[in-house]
Amino acid sequence: MTVPNLNINRSGPPDRRYAGADMALLLLRLVLAACMGAHGLIKVFGFFDGPGLHTFGTVLQGYGFSHGITVLSWITGLTEVGGSACLVLGLFTPLAAAGLFGMGISIVLAKADGGFFEGKGTGYEFELTLAVIALALLLAGAGRYALDAHTPWGKRPLPYGLTGLVFAVVAAVVITAAF
Repeated sequence: MTVPNLNINRSGPPDRRYAGADMALLLLRLVLAACMGAHGLIKVFGFFDGPGLHTFGTVLQGYGFSHGITVLSWITGLTEVGGSACLVLGLFTPLAAAGLFGMGISIVLAKADGGFFEGKGTGYEFELTLAVIALALLLAGAGRYALDAHTPWGKRPLPYGLTGLVFAVVAAVVITAAF
């Protein structure tokens, strides 16, 4: 059995064959960071006429969370803001993507009873899309246009991504059970 070479050579000039993939990863990072970062700023600081921390806590209670609402509100908002900042830079991408994927899992689980589409309840199709983008970044890495490009996790994203995937799932289960 042949073991595939998981080393990605991101040193030297860009390989034209992969330039499109690297641009696509950059685009995914920026779009996910814009969406999740804005949501985090709305939740924690009330930016963009958002509810702020206290009102977001009430929203969490409406989804069935009952313990440590203030702590959960901070965890949610700071994960979204911090993870988004890292994604913009392409810095610590496995950790940032794992945090945002775990957040996405938790949100989808919380909204699952409301149906898939928003028109028939709270809906979770948008959150699922963001979670899948985070998962794709987690497994594929940040790409060449990132500060991570020359790190071990930038050169071999899959093993680090799989580790991050385990972390994200465990974190989502713990948050769902604990709060």
